[in-house]
Amino acid sequence: MSALEGILAAAGLPTDGHYEPKGGWVSRAWVGDSYVVRLGGPQARGAYEHEAAVVALLADTEVPHARHIEHGAGPSGAWYVSSRLPGRTLHDAWPSAGPSERRSIIESLGAAMQALHRVPVPSELRPPWLAAALAGGSWPAYHPPVVGAALSLVDDAVAAGRDARLLDDVRAWVETRLPLFASDQHVLVHGDLHGSNIMVNDGRVTGLIDFAEAVTQPADVELDTILRWCARPEEFPPTPDSRGLDVASLAPVSGWLEGVYPELFARPDLRSRLEFYDLWVELAILGHHPDTVVRAVSEGRIVRLLGR
Repeated sequence: MSALEGILAAAGLPTDGHYEPKGGWVSRAWVGDSYVVRLGGPQARGAYEHEAAVVALLADTEVPHARHIEHGAGPSGAWYVSSRLPGRTLHDAWPSAGPSERRSIIESLGAAMQALHRVPVPSELRPPWLAAALAGGSWPAYHPPVVGAALSLVDDAVAAGRDARLLDDVRAWVETRLPLFASDQHVLVHGDLHGSNIMVNDGRVTGLIDFAEAVTQPADVELDTILRWCARPEEFPPTPDSRGLDVASLAPVSGWLEGVYPELFARPDLRSRLEFYDLWVELAILGHHPDTVVRAVSEGRIVRLLGR
């Protein structure tokens, strides 16, 4: 019995039917007529459990999403089965879409985000890997930002032996900007919205997918990944051996999004907040990434953010 057949059987689903294999960064997937099956390593179990819990919060809401069917673990690793959504990913649909269709997609995305940010959510919702990382464990990923953890990231970078003078400046920079977030209302944030995690069909969003990194944070944390994706799409290919979208084609996205979800952009201090989120991600990389070249890039970005 193949890995796919074993998962389908464990989920109580027919093991026949056509499934198209799909690659990914950390998991494999098979897309069938009615279901999507994902398979990850042992570390994916907590992520899939978290995703299932988040998707349960979306029931009876206006958030377009794939229905959770079943999840579990087997000899090949952790697995997650969801319903198949109409259409294809935004990444795949974007190049052939005309300007009006692209605008319609992004306006539909804004409406989906508004609905997501209205969903009642536990105050400390975090994926297990992130909770463990913030408690001092290993750090396998670097987003989404968690505002209250910024100073602990400075401590991590100091403990890792990074540039002490730079980190003194970073600590002061963070401390002066934390009051920007003191009165924030926290909402359900997807945390990883970019072209590969948005399903579209006929010019509209049919679903947000992959809630494995969803957290409770200020709503504009959602902009960190979206704007990062628009500015540096080469960092967001759907698989390691593929390419990101053309950066010029994504230039109108923020304006279209603001038109339908103006509250997300309405803070007079939005630029400073976005810079804080930028620094959070780069600081996590500086303190935890094993590759010295990657750390050097993040250090350079931190230096530019501080205006040194």
